[in-house]
This record gives sequence, C-alpha cells and structure tokens, in this order.
Amino acid sequence: MKFPLTALATAALITVAPWALAQNVAIVNGKAVPTSRLAVLEQQFAASGQPVDDAARARLKEEVVLREIFMQEADKRGIAATDEYKNQMELARQTIMIGSLFADYQKTNPVTDADMKAEYDKFVAANSGKEYRARHILVEKEDEAKAIIARLKKGAKFEDIAKKQSKDPGSGANGGDLDWAAAASYVPEFSEAMVKLEKGQLTQAPVKTQFGWHVIRVDDVRSAELPKFEDIKPQIAQQMQQQKLADFQKTLRDKAKVE
Repeated sequence: MKFPLTALATAALITVAPWALAQNVAIVNGKAVPTSRLAVLEQQFAASGQPVDDAARARLKEEVVLREIFMQEADKRGIAATDEYKNQMELARQTIMIGSLFADYQKTNPVTDADMKAEYDKFVAANSGKEYRARHILVEKEDEAKAIIARLKKGAKFEDIAKKQSKDPGSGANGGDLDWAAAASYVPEFSEAMVKLEKGQLTQAPVKTQFGWHVIRVDDVRSAELPKFEDIKPQIAQQMQQQKLADFQKTLRDKAKVE
C-alpha cells in the first residue's frame, strides 16, 4: 500500500520527536539547544544550596533559551572576532585553568587529621594558662590617673568613673569592662601590671602605655577555656588548606624565571 508524502512526513516526525525532546531543551531559530547545558546550570544551582524543583528548573530552562538567543545575535554581529571578546575569553580561560590547578593541588595534597591535631595542639600550648576579667580607665595624663586612684581608694565606684572619664571608646561605656582575655592579648606594659594583681585588686600607680595612662582592676581570674578539637576542626581544616595553597603559590612564584 502506498501512503501520501504528507502522511510519511507526519509519521517520521512522530517517530523522531521523542528522541529530539530527550536530547534538546529547545530548538531556537532552527538550532538545537542540548539538555547538557541545562544540566550544567542545574548542577551549579544545586551547588549553591538551592533546591532544583520544577519552578527552578523552568527558570533555568528559560535562561538556557535566552543564552542561545543572545549568542546567536552575538554571532550575527561578529562579536567573536573583536579584540575585546578575545581578551576577555583569554582571561576567562586563565581563570578556569588556574582554578582547576588549585583544586587539583588541594585534592592531591589534603590536610590530614594528624595535621589538624598537631595544629590544635600548638594552639592549646600557646593559649593555655590564665584568663583575666579586667577593667580599666584610660586617661591622657598621669595626674588624672593618680586622682582617679585616690578617689577609688576613698570608695568611688570604678564603673561610674570609667563611663564618665575613660578615653577607651570600646570599654568605657561598659564601665571599663574588658571581658575575659589572656594576658598576651594586651600590650606588654598593661599585661605586666595586670598579672601582678590578685582578684579584686587595683593598680596602686598609673600604668603608662602607648595609648595613655591606665588604672586597672582585676575582677576575676580563671584557667583558660579552650574549644574542643572537634568543635573547631572545620575551621582548622580551612585555615590549613588556605595556608598550604598559599605556600604552593609562593613556591611556583619563587621557582619561576621572570625577566
């Protein structure tokens, strides 16, 4: 039996259509847009932490179509032949290549649990010891500080004087409170005077630093409270990875012959 040509064409279209739809997102001005482009955008979208639901997939599909439309117009206008385009493409190529280089280095040179534990142990060794809950009043002149000490000895309230006279904008409003900190957190002159004080004691003479004259009181002392290894392990890993990558970059730069 013979079929009319139009019937044969219709049958062919019916046969091909499902295959075409499976391979392409759309046909734009006669040009097929492969589903692989949509897949790449979906992967990037998911990597950003956003769910790829039907609504998101529809938006991404529209973006793929728009990109194809704009690319076709750019081709018509000969954008690819311009120097600006070529320069930007070269920069983009370098960025992608360098990013891949660094990703490969980090993959082949991972930070191990032993590395992180060793770094944590160094942190503990450097930060163990005592922490001080201190207050201070900062003024410009020694005579001012001496007068404040005299007033405190007569019963004046430390917090009130700090709020009114301290030149330290950070602690003054809080009554001179510096919160808990290790002695090493302060400049040497301040920490040396502070560690000599017992709980509740006040400096008997003003303390001079680069910031001015201080009157210091220690409200409390305790053993340093350090975070557990498991609690800060992700931060240690990130910091060490960044340091290893920086060292790798420096090694390459040092080895390069630049004239």
